[in-house]
Amino acid sequence: MKIALGIEGSANKIAVGVVREDGEILSNVRKTYITPPGTGFQPRETAQHHSEHILRLVQEALTVAKVTPKDLSCICYTKGPGMGAPLSIGCTVARTLSLLWACPLVGVNHCIGHIEMGRLATNSSNPVVLYVSGGNTQVIAYAEHRYRIFGETIDIAVGNCLDRVARVLGLSNDPAPGYNIEQAAKLHSCTYSVASMGMPPSRRQPLHWAHRDGETCHEQQQPCCALREWRQHSSHCVRRAQVPHLWGDD
Repeated sequence: MKIALGIEGSANKIAVGVVREDGEILSNVRKTYITPPGTGFQPRETAQHHSEHILRLVQEALTVAKVTPKDLSCICYTKGPGMGAPLSIGCTVARTLSLLWACPLVGVNHCIGHIEMGRLATNSSNPVVLYVSGGNTQVIAYAEHRYRIFGETIDIAVGNCLDRVARVLGLSNDPAPGYNIEQAAKLHSCTYSVASMGMPPSRRQPLHWAHRDGETCHEQQQPCCALREWRQHSSHCVRRAQVPHLWGDD
């Protein structure tokens, strides 16, 4: 049975895994670049982090999987999309190992990698996918021999919005910004109103809303406006009705 070694380093996490042809995961080791709360991660520093840990992770992945380079059928790596500098670390190591071990090299599209993992895990043959990962919020399906985007957000991807909110609130990205936002939300009890398509028009939230200084914030600017609004509040709990688009109440 064929065995593949995969390297993923498109953002602040560098990971190496070994998987069998039938989907059995033999190893999955990783190291996350953690920055101080309230800050993001820059490509240069992230790439440096990946270069410091990737060789150890490759060795650890092989050890945990109980395989040797001779057992591998191919070496896979994330070729994009992602952050250029971190991606180059995984690509360089994958190419080097491919030459050293005389093993075929396979470049993998990051988005398709996520979709194929989900398809394998759910045993779906031809799914319509709601793809929510980092900078992507899209509806994707397979048509005419390739994955195609049938719809996507017109403003900001959910993952990017969560990252931005976490930075402004000073939350750590360890283990993930979205997780820490969820945990912080559990500590407070906020009063809020919810608007939906099922409510009378008079009670629905407008598609744009007035900022404190009279500036109008349109759909594409909602996260930015919400964060500016949050900064101007000193309390730990802001009424959800005051900043509806921070929470997605549209």
